Amino acid sequence: MNEFPFIDRTLARRLESAEGAGCRRFVEARAALRPEVGACWIEEAGTWAMFDGPASPITQTFGLGVFQPMPPESLDRVERFYRDRGAPIWHEVSPLADSSTLTLLTGRGYRPIELSSVMFRPISPTDRFPGEGARVTVRQPGPAEWQRWADTSVAGWSEFPEYAPLMAELAEISARRADAISFLAECEGEAAGTGSLVIEGGVALLAGASTVPAFRRRGAQLALLGARLRHAVDLGCDLAMITTQPGSGSQRNAERHGFRVAYTRIKWESRE
Repeated sequence: MNEFPFIDRTLARRLESAEGAGCRRFVEARAALRPEVGACWIEEAGTWAMFDGPASPITQTFGLGVFQPMPPESLDRVERFYRDRGAPIWHEVSPLADSSTLTLLTGRGYRPIELSSVMFRPISPTDRFPGEGARVTVRQPGPAEWQRWADTSVAGWSEFPEYAPLMAELAEISARRADAISFLAECEGEAAGTGSLVIEGGVALLAGASTVPAFRRRGAQLALLGARLRHAVDLGCDLAMITTQPGSGSQRNAERHGFRVAYTRIKWESRE
């Protein structure tokens, strides 16, 4: 494995750009496939504001204060963008954002509501990736298999029925978007799990992880992780990233396979 880069604003810009790009492409796919939602995005002062419907977790901003300070009048326009669409106003903010960012948000009465660990690792053609020799096969499904991929992704959330409608919508868009790099894990011919990949600026964003309960602890996610990292290297990436809940099993698993925490983001919510 290559040496880890310094955790600084340069790194944060690469990571935030990758996640922002993935969300922008998702919103564009939603707009094309479900135009009645009115999905769209804008850019203000180096910040991407996404609208994917009022209930979508993608409806929020990325990059706030990381690429440049956010002037109050620009934040006014971002807030109006969400209010005009009846959506909550959420900002996912890196601790490497300009120091004026927190002053701006707290001065307007925003409150912190969620934390997430942004994790990363360098990748190169000489690396050995996890999942080699697993009794699980991983492949990229063809366009005709989008429904199978989506159904498998949703099945991984079957223990949380309250999320089922939302996850079904997200999985369908993820499976059908034109730029999707989707992966399907199979165990003895049965669909066992899913994963996806977003590539931006040499960074591979790993997302879409889901495992059917009956196939847990059989190496499906390990095989999916290795397959995506190898594919990312083949596409010229030198960094991989993933976001997890702090201290979660997902974070521990990522650490076991070479990922480190770059920083912990805070999601801020407007009280208005």
